[in-house]
Amino acid sequence: MTVNLTRIYTKLGDGGETHLGDMSRVPKTHPRIEAYGDVDELNAHIGVTLTLADLPEQYGSWLRRVQNDLFDVGADLAVPHGGDRERLRVSADQVTWLEGACDEVNATLKPLKSFILPGGTPAAAQLHVCRTVCRRAERRALLVEESNPEVVRYLNRLSDLLFILSRGANAGDEPLWEPGRSQG
Repeated sequence: MTVNLTRIYTKLGDGGETHLGDMSRVPKTHPRIEAYGDVDELNAHIGVTLTLADLPEQYGSWLRRVQNDLFDVGADLAVPHGGDRERLRVSADQVTWLEGACDEVNATLKPLKSFILPGGTPAAAQLHVCRTVCRRAERRALLVEESNPEVVRYLNRLSDLLFILSRGANAGDEPLWEPGRSQG
């Protein structure tokens, strides 16, 4: 697949509509646009995460792969099913890879005995931001009619991975929820 971007502004979206990948026009508030917009936001937050000095090297490698995969997710969401051309779709293999990464890191962590408060190290805190944006993208993807079910599975597993990576980035020193701590 080749992408050729020669001009960034086209003025075609000035009226509140945009093109989907099949060249149909929809409002910028269309569920597909909302979903891949949230995926794009997630990708930007992962880009911020990659700049943090305390992010473990292996996590950086995985997150760079995820960034590329998120473009696949966006491309999948941007094109309704049907038509004559073969389109890029998220695959079960991409979901399986996330599951393997989750299992690898989770095996190094102590079992949870409480909910975790977002925070800790800068990398862990930013990974929690990524996790929450990923959950929103997943909810938005559920609103896309006739979408590839692998997209939702991918985003669901990715949010799990981001949570597990945040735990790993805190290296066992996690801020835990203390139910009712501030109540009289």
